[in-house]
Amino acid sequence: MASFPRAILIDLDDTLLDDSSNVDACWDDACASVAPRLPGVGVDRLRAEIDKLTSWYWSDPKRHRMGRLDLRAVRRHILELVFAELGIDDNGLARDLAETYRELREERAHLFPGAADALDRLRAEGVRLGMMTNGAATTQRMKIERFGLAPYFDHIVIEGEFGVGKPDRRVFDTLLSALDVTPGDAWAIGDHLEFDVLAPMQLGLHGIWVDPRNAGLDGHRDRPDRIVSAFTEIVSSSA
Repeated sequence: MASFPRAILIDLDDTLLDDSSNVDACWDDACASVAPRLPGVGVDRLRAEIDKLTSWYWSDPKRHRMGRLDLRAVRRHILELVFAELGIDDNGLARDLAETYRELREERAHLFPGAADALDRLRAEGVRLGMMTNGAATTQRMKIERFGLAPYFDHIVIEGEFGVGKPDRRVFDTLLSALDVTPGDAWAIGDHLEFDVLAPMQLGLHGIWVDPRNAGLDGHRDRPDRIVSAFTEIVSSSA
């Protein structure tokens, strides 16, 4: 008997797809590209303001929930605030910087090594797979198609298409129903401890947290059922 459940709910960004490890490098390169148009403002100062206002923006749950549905608009807004802080009146430059950053992020995104092979293994074992991803419909669907992920999944829930995102229980209930399994017959795996793991655990799923930087729980009161450093571990450890 295989040591896999009947179904697994899988997050996309930073679980299957490395979408964030190049964030700092993309900002560095994007800022360097506009530096000649910002005399008197060094790249380090520009980066510091971007980091500060980005952290501020995403720290608010309501802004987070709305902003992730239109990242392009959010980045332009943040950069306009950054330039205002720096005393620069040039929204066109803010737009150019936001677009350069976006292009670099898209260009450098890639599947984690072994992710496709792990999905192949799960499918070969007869595991039903559901994808659960927050974000805009167009953006997330583009990633899924670009990396050829759709054929692996029996059902896909994208926040921008579905109307709500994780950690709303309707996401998990819909996937369980589509996969025709009960919570006790399913795992949930992802890099966001609260959204991808703890929320479905409250419904009875087995929760697996992907912690690629081995950051640990840092005093977090609630614990996942299992911690791995990469999605592929759920296959290699079940061989």
